[in-house]
Amino acid sequence: MRVTTEPGATFLDKMIALVEGANRQKTPNEIALTILLASFTIVFVIVCVTLKPFADYANTPITIAAYISLFICLIPTTIGGLLSAIGIAGMDRALRANVIAKSGKAVETAGDVDTLLLDKTGTITIGNRKATNFYPANGTDERSFIELAVLSSLADDTPEGKSIIELASQKGVQQRKDASMEFIGFTAETRSSGVNLSDGRKIRKGAQDTIRNALLKEGHEMSAAVNERVKLISENGGTPLVVAENKQVKGVIELQDIIKPGIHERFERLRKMGVKTVMVTGDNPLTAKYIATKAGVDDFIAEARPEDKMNYIKAEQQSGKLVAMMGDGTNDAPALAQADVGVAMNSGTQAAKEAGNMVDLDNDPTKLIEIVEIGKQLLITRGTLTTFSIANDVAKYFAIVPALFIAALPGLQGLNIMNLKSPESAILSAVIFNAIIIPLLIPLALRGVQYKPIGASALLRRNLVIYGIGGVIVPFIGIKIIDSIIGLFL
Repeated sequence: MRVTTEPGATFLDKMIALVEGANRQKTPNEIALTILLASFTIVFVIVCVTLKPFADYANTPITIAAYISLFICLIPTTIGGLLSAIGIAGMDRALRANVIAKSGKAVETAGDVDTLLLDKTGTITIGNRKATNFYPANGTDERSFIELAVLSSLADDTPEGKSIIELASQKGVQQRKDASMEFIGFTAETRSSGVNLSDGRKIRKGAQDTIRNALLKEGHEMSAAVNERVKLISENGGTPLVVAENKQVKGVIELQDIIKPGIHERFERLRKMGVKTVMVTGDNPLTAKYIATKAGVDDFIAEARPEDKMNYIKAEQQSGKLVAMMGDGTNDAPALAQADVGVAMNSGTQAAKEAGNMVDLDNDPTKLIEIVEIGKQLLITRGTLTTFSIANDVAKYFAIVPALFIAALPGLQGLNIMNLKSPESAILSAVIFNAIIIPLLIPLALRGVQYKPIGASALLRRNLVIYGIGGVIVPFIGIKIIDSIIGLFL
């Protein structure tokens, strides 16, 4: 065994450092809800405290129990009591979609996502990328080139590497591993593979930019004919792999994949939700642009390496956006840890599953789109119940306060629209209503409010009309019914 890397500078060390340095930010909805609930609590504390001097001025004695009851009725206990149910329901819906969420916050964050990073292979395309053609360079006969392509793929366990051997076999070319061969396996970092033969030949196969850079270091360049072939393959949506022997390009292998049917419509649906889609691929920019245009994604990262994903996510987050991504490899772990929503494949490495905050049991790369929709539904449910809760508090205020002062200030009779029997019955009715409304709303919190990809203004109008007005009317009706029942016993 030969160690060629300094301690602490290996690929795994770099991955660990990136994961440990990752930090997820709070979502705008989370921050806004915290500020909203804290603000309303402070406002209602001030309201309750200032009632004391008003009561003294009006010669209206109000007991400590009445103050405490009023405070309990006014603070946003409804939404506070339902937040856990909403979070659990979101995790349950994710589980029904065969996604294990490590927390309700992860599902909630998915609904706030602004940018969605998706791998091209298996997500946007079918994923069975296969070799379709061998193009030998000038001066190289086809059989010799195919033999070199096969030798460089013997240790390549990727579907692409296996497909090269299959295509060569169909053309009557086969090679076997030999003990004297020194294989260089494919990695996402090097984006190449190859073999060193006992006769001194070094064969390398990889992405065109990787082979080009290796040639430039040795003072060689790819020929115009090879560059033209690479460009033609890329412009037609294929992936070119260049094969070189002893720093001399011997030809190009063409790989082709198929865009998944219906993916364009799914991206259009995400666009209506306000989510920006970004395709991540190791392909060259020409191929990436072709696939991105066909699939309908908003942006793409070509010739992507693990650190490129990480840098893109950080750049989006620094501009105030939330990012989601899916991955399965150790090289994806840093980006999964940095992303606000990191979905790891169940078939992925342990490092990826530890770094992400969700695990997809189906290993379906398109599941990320469904997770975003589940998160959106959770946020809509929480938003509607928050609207209902605040409207509830306002209604209870106008139910209790006029009843407290009506004896000393008969002019407040006009505000006692429910005609409650007494201050005591008004407070007791409000406390009872406050206690029973939370259990009554739990089924709605668990079921969730139906989500439709409509604009934010239309969504706000719908919430205000249904849950805002409803939140004002329901307490009046409920408190009046309870007051009437209490009146039978007082």
